[in-house]
Amino acid sequence: MSKYQKIYVLGAGAVGCYFGGMLARAGQDITLIGRAERAQAINELGLEMDCQSFQEVVSINASDDLSILADADLVLLSVKSLDTEKTIQAIASILPSHGAILSLQNGVTNVDITTKWISNPVYAAVVYVATGMLGHRTMKHHGRGELYIGSLQPAQEQDQENLAAICTLFEGAHVPCSIAQHIKKDMWLKFLVNCSYNAVSGIGQITYGEMVRIPEILQQIEHITEEFLAVAKAEGVLISEAEAVEANALIASTMVTQRSSTAQDLARGKKTEIDFLNGYIVELGKKYDIPVPYNESIYALVKMLEQS
Repeated sequence: MSKYQKIYVLGAGAVGCYFGGMLARAGQDITLIGRAERAQAINELGLEMDCQSFQEVVSINASDDLSILADADLVLLSVKSLDTEKTIQAIASILPSHGAILSLQNGVTNVDITTKWISNPVYAAVVYVATGMLGHRTMKHHGRGELYIGSLQPAQEQDQENLAAICTLFEGAHVPCSIAQHIKKDMWLKFLVNCSYNAVSGIGQITYGEMVRIPEILQQIEHITEEFLAVAKAEGVLISEAEAVEANALIASTMVTQRSSTAQDLARGKKTEIDFLNGYIVELGKKYDIPVPYNESIYALVKMLEQS
């Protein structure tokens, strides 16, 4: 029997609904926590999963009440990065001490933010899945769906046991999951992809497949990547140019029809995670005195669109 009996998805957006739905299909005790209107729709009509390999309405619990986390064994944290700190502050006195958190979020700062407020086990996940929400209860899957997980701190024996149990949980739900040997580098490779694609997809409201058919956008991605690699090196994360090119190319070929989460947020008039993506590269560029004009430009454009 898994040590993770009571599992909560904190942040019932597209990513949370995908992984929560996959676990629920496999018979796990899952509760999605999100906005009241989404929770009500899912409780009444089920979570509709429109996936590449199946279409199914999944029966799954949903709530907008944070107090139910009092019996949590595992929390899949999938709120937007800009909401991480206030969310963790809100649950710090509710979450039991044994409850583990797995961050399924964009960016590279969420684990550090989370551990600043709680002493629970907190693990990082590198998420490669293309998803979007259609209305309150339909999750559209555009591609992939694998996880790489690990501890940003030197892993103790208990951490290894926890990570192995989490992998077993997901693999039992047909979600490829493996323990990363170099989780920080893996996180930064995913961070690179977010910085290369999300903002441009949002500014143009276009898919990844459409982006890479435009020579000028490909050139833009190259310049963003050059700046990113210089900042990553200053942060002690060594990513080769070949690794960066491969990571960027793989996203475009495996998530052709995906519009970025930034694009989805802008289309709905919501604030984006840009401060934690290209905005963070801009912040680190200033810290290390590294010029990052391409990242600055698209950061400024997304901030303008947020205001409008």
